[in-house]
Amino acid sequence: MDESSLRAVGWARSLPLQSSPKTARDWARGHLETLDWTDSAPQTVDDVLLTVSELVTNAHVHAHSHAQLVMTWDGHCLHVAVHDASRDLPAPRPASSQRLGGRGMFLVDALADSWEARRCPDGKTVIACFHPPTADGDAR
Repeated sequence: MDESSLRAVGWARSLPLQSSPKTARDWARGHLETLDWTDSAPQTVDDVLLTVSELVTNAHVHAHSHAQLVMTWDGHCLHVAVHDASRDLPAPRPASSQRLGGRGMFLVDALADSWEARRCPDGKTVIACFHPPTADGDAR
C-alpha cells in the first residue's frame, strides 16, 4: 500500500453493555493484523489489546454504558478511542491492597505513548495513542 496517498484508515464498533472485553480484543486484533503489527510488533499489539480491554471495561463497569470503540491509523499514531455515556473523566490511581480494580487507567498510562479524555455533550471519549514500532524492533 502506498502510504503517501493514505491519509487515515479507521474502524468502529459498538459494544453493548452485555458484550465482553474479549469481543473488543478479538475485533481489535483482526484490524491490527491489517497493519502488520501482529508480526512486526507483538508487544505493541499486546499493549493495544490490553488498553482496548481496559477502556471498554471502564465504559461498562464505571459508566454503566455501552462502549463505542474506534481505532484510527493516521500513519503516525494508532488512536484507540472509547466513548461512553458518563461525563466523569478517568484518572490513573495507584494500586491499593484495600480495593479491587481501579488500576485500568494506571495500565493505560503505562502502556500507551499518550492518552487523554474529553467530555462531550453525551458523555466522554478516552483516546490512547500508540506509535508504530521502530526499525530497531518493538521498543517505542
